[in-house]
Amino acid sequence: MAVSWRFVALTIVFSLALPVQAQDKAIKIVLGFPPGASSDTLARLIADRMRVSLEQPVIVENRPGAGGIVANEVVKAAQPDGSTILLTPQTSMVVYPHTFAKLRYDPFTDFTPIAQLTQFPLALGVAATVPANSVAEYVAWIRKDAAKNGFYASASAGSMGHFFGVMFARASGVATTHVPYKGTAQVLTGLASGDISAAVLPLSDLSFFERAGKARLLAVSGSRRSPFAPQVPTFKEVGFDIEGTAWYALYAPAGLPRNILTRYSRAAIDAVRSPDLKQRLEALGLEPTGLGSEELARIQKDDFDRWGPVVRASGFRSE
Repeated sequence: MAVSWRFVALTIVFSLALPVQAQDKAIKIVLGFPPGASSDTLARLIADRMRVSLEQPVIVENRPGAGGIVANEVVKAAQPDGSTILLTPQTSMVVYPHTFAKLRYDPFTDFTPIAQLTQFPLALGVAATVPANSVAEYVAWIRKDAAKNGFYASASAGSMGHFFGVMFARASGVATTHVPYKGTAQVLTGLASGDISAAVLPLSDLSFFERAGKARLLAVSGSRRSPFAPQVPTFKEVGFDIEGTAWYALYAPAGLPRNILTRYSRAAIDAVRSPDLKQRLEALGLEPTGLGSEELARIQKDDFDRWGPVVRASGFRSE
């Protein structure tokens, strides 16, 4: 009988130790984009802070491919023990389900939301040669000759800029034509040279060109003015009831234990809200948010519902 009780006691102790051992593993932040991208900088800044606050090794693993889909699939298949988490922009969680006919993950059932880290608005910018200093003047200019004036660019087909342009066209009632470029740098070059009259890009990308006198910012996509360009109104302020802020967030595989979720969420929120890291993120054009699991889940669902009709109106489908 004594041996039996000793066995039971050892079994209980061993079972209680398992979650601690899982939490002591190195944490791997999987990112679907290559080193050097702004998202990579964000991931490494977050990893450095979480490494200190959690007192665990935290590394970044770049798994680029299919616009972030490869990374999502890697994290979906990982064990939900806290050793593997995902840093992703909202596109893979709220836009791809509308654009891909066969997506091999469900953003609502295959992942556990941890925390929203940052957000950033898009902006409508026009070339310096366009005779418009406001959204109203830009709409009037398009209506004069939509076949000539209604072109706008984004960094790629299926990008947030592409779809926000569609959202704007629906709200304003003007006929626009999307011109997909191969990256932000090419869009900015085309805007500066006058090859394209307008573009929808992240505000941080367009702001530099405005300061150089090569573009003019007309409106931002957020629910409020951006601290990075407080002089630029929101679309709502100028009479168009549209918004669409982009963001980055952390997710884990579905089934992450509550105690690990709480620790990771708190560590991530504390990181982005710390004054020095906040300053570094703002230098990247990212506004720290630091929102928890439940709020991230709500934002994800709201954005999924917001972008669905816009994607369908665009007629765009990914292969």
